Amino acid sequence: MKYTLLFLTMLLTGCNPENKADEPIGQIEMDFARGNQITSNNFTGNVWLNMMGATDTSLHVNYGNVTFGPKARTNWHAHPGGQLLFITAGKGYYQAQGQPARLLRKGDFVEIPPNVVHWHGAASDSGFTHIAVSLNTDKGGAVWLGPVTDNEYNSIN
Repeated sequence: MKYTLLFLTMLLTGCNPENKADEPIGQIEMDFARGNQITSNNFTGNVWLNMMGATDTSLHVNYGNVTFGPKARTNWHAHPGGQLLFITAGKGYYQAQGQPARLLRKGDFVEIPPNVVHWHGAASDSGFTHIAVSLNTDKGGAVWLGPVTDNEYNSIN
């Protein structure tokens, strides 16, 4: 898949091991800077974001390192151009609407087709970090929907 090769190239050339996070989240050691804490109604809990790479829109892709504290998660949302998630640390979940949640650990990846409503975030007992790659951004940015309720979240933990 050409996007996977592009991402791996960006990952290998853009990694700066001297710019690691100051401290791990729980037992997580991160390879990329944690970034800044997000203050947004599109997330529940403590979440940090480090947008990475070029801002040139000719690639029609953006990507960032996202770190979730325990129980933190995104709202339900979709990406018109699709999304890739590469899990780099911790334990978390991905769930497409109407499907069972999928447990994710370091080394796992998720390919999310365009317009699939989903959420992702940390398990209740672990931090969770992934590189999120939004594809075909010329088709539009994330479409944010409502929060993942505590009942929805607790039903998988």
